[in-house]
Amino acid sequence: MSNDEAPVIQRRGLMLVLSSPSGAGKTTLSRQLLDNDKQIQLSVSATTRARRPGEKDGVDYRFVDTATFSGMRDRGEFLEHARVFDHYYGTPRAPVEAALKAGRDVLFDIDWQGTQQLQEKGRDDLVTVFILPPSTRDLEKRLKTRAQDSPDIVANRMAKAADEMSHYAEYDYTIINRDIATSLTELKAILTAERLKRERQLGLVDFVKALREGR
Repeated sequence: MSNDEAPVIQRRGLMLVLSSPSGAGKTTLSRQLLDNDKQIQLSVSATTRARRPGEKDGVDYRFVDTATFSGMRDRGEFLEHARVFDHYYGTPRAPVEAALKAGRDVLFDIDWQGTQQLQEKGRDDLVTVFILPPSTRDLEKRLKTRAQDSPDIVANRMAKAADEMSHYAEYDYTIINRDIATSLTELKAILTAERLKRERQLGLVDFVKALREGR
């Protein structure tokens, strides 16, 4: 058998979850990873919160009202859903399942509640990473610097940060985000290693059999 006739090794996609307290940098890391790696796509969550400046419907989030969200939830259209800071977030099931089947990876920017639900439904496809800030002072500085939220909301996010960070041990990997460049390199290394796992490489058994037979 020629090289052109060798068994093809395909790969089932994986679900890469990034979680962190607000302001720790997971959204920046997500965007840079998507810019650097064309094999992975963002899972666009549905949410009932208001659109922030610069956000696009269907790109950053699918912005819906509470009634629409409730209907999607009741019909079982979400892989996971949660209430965060008085708003609802959910991951539509259909586009994720289609991507995994096609061998594409899907990136999730969700919290620990959503991650727990994904672990119940798709553990074999799941890779989870928790992003920690280098210090509490740095986290507060980042929240204030981005100027997207009122002082009351910043205070609320800081109050919840300790509880959110306590869930780091439920994740496969932890990255301390001292600087974006280093954290992105570490995140890429995790993704590369997970893609190479034996169980994700479909057709590997036939490929090795052909090698042993001298083909």
